[in-house]
Amino acid sequence: MKSISLLFVAVFLALTVTACSDSGSPGPLEGNWQMKGIMPMTVTFRHGETEALGMIEKVSYKTEGNDVLVTYLDGLVKGTTLRYTMTGQDSARTELGTLQRVR
Repeated sequence: MKSISLLFVAVFLALTVTACSDSGSPGPLEGNWQMKGIMPMTVTFRHGETEALGMIEKVSYKTEGNDVLVTYLDGLVKGTTLRYTMTGQDSARTELGTLQRVR
């Protein structure tokens, strides 16, 4: 019984770490998106960076459930974190507007 409990704890911890990953990977945001809203534009999310309006900025990504937190490491908005909430496989929402994946 003790080994089953230890296995359960190990699996739970592994799932917790996976669900809240912090890395250079954009996870579900990876790829090209068309943003509509305050400032319409195409945004590309790549490993460790974003590109929009011809500017490439270094970022870090953190996934928390349906949210991807994008923290800017340089550029005009250095130190700012934006929350992108995945509302579907090809759609996301942020305070700046809604995004649709471009295929």
